[in-house]
Amino acid sequence: MSKREDSNVQVHENDLQQQRLIMDRVREVSETRQEKPQAYVDTYGCQQNEADSEKLRGMLVEMGYDITYDENEADVAIVNTCAIRENAENRVLGNIGALTHTKKANPNQLVVFCGCLAAVPESVEKIEQSYKHVGLIFPPSKIWKFPELLLRALIEKKRIFESDSDEGMIAEGLPTHRDGTVKAWLTIMNGCNNFCSYCIVPYVRGRERSRSVDAILEEACSLVALGYKDITLLGQNVNSFAGGENDFANLLRQINEIEGDFLIRFMTSHPKDASRELFKAMSECEKVAHHIHLPFQAGNDRILKLMNRGYTQEEYLEKIAIAREFIPDIVITSDVIVGYPGETEEEFNDTLELVEKAQFEAMFTFLYSKRPGTAAAKLHDDVSREEKQVRFQKLVDLQNEISERKHEEYIGEVVRVLVDGEAKDAEYPLKARTNGGRLVHLTGEPSLVGNFVEAKISHCNNWSLFGDS
Repeated sequence: MSKREDSNVQVHENDLQQQRLIMDRVREVSETRQEKPQAYVDTYGCQQNEADSEKLRGMLVEMGYDITYDENEADVAIVNTCAIRENAENRVLGNIGALTHTKKANPNQLVVFCGCLAAVPESVEKIEQSYKHVGLIFPPSKIWKFPELLLRALIEKKRIFESDSDEGMIAEGLPTHRDGTVKAWLTIMNGCNNFCSYCIVPYVRGRERSRSVDAILEEACSLVALGYKDITLLGQNVNSFAGGENDFANLLRQINEIEGDFLIRFMTSHPKDASRELFKAMSECEKVAHHIHLPFQAGNDRILKLMNRGYTQEEYLEKIAIAREFIPDIVITSDVIVGYPGETEEEFNDTLELVEKAQFEAMFTFLYSKRPGTAAAKLHDDVSREEKQVRFQKLVDLQNEISERKHEEYIGEVVRVLVDGEAKDAEYPLKARTNGGRLVHLTGEPSLVGNFVEAKISHCNNWSLFGDS
């Protein structure tokens, strides 16, 4: 029996109904207040965290709160955290610390610490000991219990620490409050089974759990009916989706059959699961964007094995070749880690070689960040920070050169783009995306937001294109 078919993975409807009743109870209290209570949600990290924050906002709205983007106005201030890198953790802790001032100005303010860091015991202990103004902590697996936890914190007037005692379950039907009207996140699965040696995600998000195909299709239809034009399917590893007899390629085909003019995007993909059938489906589904984000992380086989990535440089490049065979105009972007413990200069040069061969449109480059509890944290590292920074810059310079050259190929071309927002730029007041996900700074009127338009590209830089609508 697959995990998706196991009813124990689903939050029972009775439990969800209990949370709805609590939402009603909190809303009744909110409505007795002279002024409507305000809630602030600050989000760090990946798109999955953004999707989680949309659910938190949705539940808050159901409970009678207005959403504010000013923490000083908030009766409830939520920080939804990321544990993937040390820099992100430091930023989160700095901003959590800054909320002492808003708590001092409003002693009744409830400060909430949730997300991936709230599933790391060392981080929870740090919050408990050093951040006494934080009144509620819960991990990602307990988002569905947020109404109950909020009510407890409000009534009991004491700090609530919800432990991560399970690997998380799928909760269907939670209310969602989205910020925009053009782009939408659609979670299809949670968790990860890969255990890459540097990554904390399987420990804080649990094992892979796929939603049912019916639930995904129902939500996708609803988003299209609401007018969303850019729908991104989310998961820690979307192409390991297991929906009974449906794999990820078949799921794409089914969503593609929904009537309407919209784009289907997805992230993130693991190279070991990026199959020929996936690329074939992408080529045959007219609504699936011709873009894949396919992190390679390192170009040397020894380092890849230490990372537990499950492929070699050659095998990764073969995936790239298959993708371009099926979809000649595909845009491929990637992630890479510089400075994995023990990486030599020669091994780093293999990464440069892979980038030169792969010719990515864009690449996100990170210095290795030690995460306690992961296998890589135990490895000896004798390469200095200064040397890693030199390597990092070499890689960035190479990718910038490739990106600019790739973008120059767009100049003079007319491409179909989706206008997804306004920008604070008098000359180029609109933001848009190509089918392949390239950012376009665009001329035109605000009324174009939410529409597909033809744009003539005039010039470019490393990261974006500029054009006229």
